[in-house]
Amino acid sequence: MSETNVQYTGDGYQAWLGYHRIAPGNVYEQYAALKAITVNENAEVIRTAVTELSRGLQSMLGYEPVVEESGESAGSIVLGTFGNNAIVDRTFAEDTRSAIGPEGFAIKAVKENRSIVIGASTAPGVLYGAFHLLRLMSTGEAVDNLDVVQNPVNQLRMINQWDNIDGSIERGYAGKSIFYKDNRITTDLERVRDYARLLASSGINAISINNVNVHKYETRFLTEAYLPDVAKVAAVFRAYGVKMFLSINYASPLEIGDLTTADPLDPGVREWWRAKAAEVYAAIPDFGGFLVKADSENRPGPFTYDRDHADGSNMLAEAVKPYGGIVIWRCFVYNCKQDWRDRATDRARAAYDHFKPLDGRFMDNVILQVKNGPMDFQVREGVSPLIGAMEQTNQMIEFQITQEYTGQQRHLCYLVPQWKEVLDFETYAKGEGSPIKRIVDGSLYGNRFSGFAAVSNIGDDANWTGHLLAQANLYGYGRLAWNPELTAEAIAEEWIRMTFGGDEQLVRTIRGMLMDSWSIYEDYTSPLGVGWMVNPDHHYGPNVDGYEYSKWGTYHFADCHGIGVDRTMATGTGYTGQYKGPNVEMYESLASCPDELLLFFHHVPYTHVLHSGKTVIQHIYDTHFVGVERAEQLQAKWSELQGSMHEGLHQQVAARLAEQAAHAKEWRDMINTYFFRKSGIADQLGRKIY
Repeated sequence: MSETNVQYTGDGYQAWLGYHRIAPGNVYEQYAALKAITVNENAEVIRTAVTELSRGLQSMLGYEPVVEESGESAGSIVLGTFGNNAIVDRTFAEDTRSAIGPEGFAIKAVKENRSIVIGASTAPGVLYGAFHLLRLMSTGEAVDNLDVVQNPVNQLRMINQWDNIDGSIERGYAGKSIFYKDNRITTDLERVRDYARLLASSGINAISINNVNVHKYETRFLTEAYLPDVAKVAAVFRAYGVKMFLSINYASPLEIGDLTTADPLDPGVREWWRAKAAEVYAAIPDFGGFLVKADSENRPGPFTYDRDHADGSNMLAEAVKPYGGIVIWRCFVYNCKQDWRDRATDRARAAYDHFKPLDGRFMDNVILQVKNGPMDFQVREGVSPLIGAMEQTNQMIEFQITQEYTGQQRHLCYLVPQWKEVLDFETYAKGEGSPIKRIVDGSLYGNRFSGFAAVSNIGDDANWTGHLLAQANLYGYGRLAWNPELTAEAIAEEWIRMTFGGDEQLVRTIRGMLMDSWSIYEDYTSPLGVGWMVNPDHHYGPNVDGYEYSKWGTYHFADCHGIGVDRTMATGTGYTGQYKGPNVEMYESLASCPDELLLFFHHVPYTHVLHSGKTVIQHIYDTHFVGVERAEQLQAKWSELQGSMHEGLHQQVAARLAEQAAHAKEWRDMINTYFFRKSGIADQLGRKIY
């Protein structure tokens, strides 16, 4: 346990692993019967499972369990892998053992001696089983009749750190990096270890530890000067079953090698990467592979040499393939200097236009990482049509836990409902029954590799995420990646009970706040899927014309007549044609396009009547007024919880909610005033618009 963990109780550092003391009662009596941990294997990850169980039981029950190598004493938690522990093998029938995948687990309560047995095929499975048992206990679930079999739905469940070696974090809203200090990899790995605990407890199994926008110094991570320190970080995560990846600069042969080209078809370049991969795997034998952002937002890539993304990624995949490594190639590729007024250069089209023609040309250890929407993690946008469009190519989905466009962890915005909506979206890629979640778990096309990735939201703030309640997004992402069928409500409740305890009023109140928060933020910010309208560069706060590259105007195309982006095939950019089946007609037609995405797909007059019966302009006015009221209600609800948790926890959230309520008014006034002046149409309710 880290010094910080011991020293403070009201800062949120322990997050959902605080393991609150359980009061005497029926459930306590069940738990208190567990006096020992029996384990006869010495694998590092199994030792981690023992440590976590011991820590959790001591915190919840007030005593440290005895750890023994053998025996079947009453009240023991038995841990082991199939074929290596007689008790485990005897407890689980052959059909159960055969149903457990590489990271799955089975848990069973044995009533005869009031023991619990956790079995798995691998050591990481044992650890996930241990964390699951602790989750059940810390949320007050009965354990005397346990009979659980679980496998993770997604093979790769990854976190992308956007940390820079100078300690800054691109799109970081919770302090500085926990990985880097003074242009070096940190040597104090205690907090990194605590982060590994958080990730593994929610089901994460992979991490890239540096920004996808790889700068000069991070390029050197592949050199002898830095690899030993990278290996030390990898060792910390290895103990928790989390595999290490690195983001790389495509131009590394130029930056840190003695080559004059990075052409992926050049034999010298290919040999340079083969040699470099050998060095990395010598230092980190279980290294996961490379994460690459290329040919986008001024990053180098194969386009420089008139090559394409398949050429570029396959060259790297060839280098890591002998070691079982993979290459994750981001599909966030667009020309940031294009003229958005040109019908042929719709940014939403870019990823599909670049990658769809390459289907079937990528090596089988390349995964294309596709953002959940075609733009950039907006509060509301269409689902990316590239996901599922490439039948012969591995794909994974990329979410953004850090709230770049959703309040930057200064505003409450629980993102799991948004992610659920994306995962449940019917793509019709192979007809009905082709939701996004079946594409990214690999089951629809039988992909060799697949899964989830997300941009992390943590930093060195005491509570990890700046806004204490933003921890729910980190926890929720891991749980959703493990099982996309979990509901947003169930995930929220787990996190609340583990973080704050089981007071029922507290649970109901915070759960309601979390579940309402996405729609509240949407109400007072960007209407009807139009997106953006934030200040350039830092992306915080309202700026209706705040397009990054101001030379080309705005994203919303508002004028005195109307607003929205015409992405239809009939008169617009043709983006709607990238979808499949009924989705094409749904988005193409004004009659069937969902209100919440209307301005993402269509340019309409302010007087256009929505399915709700309101005009577009009145919807803008109403939602922005309502959004302010709802933000103020969040404050009021939270104030009612004072006294039901540590005062330090209550105060830090209260301060964030006060800022949100004030800032919601700024959004309301700027957005409503802008569109009143653009449209010249008064509010039907006669409210004051400046």
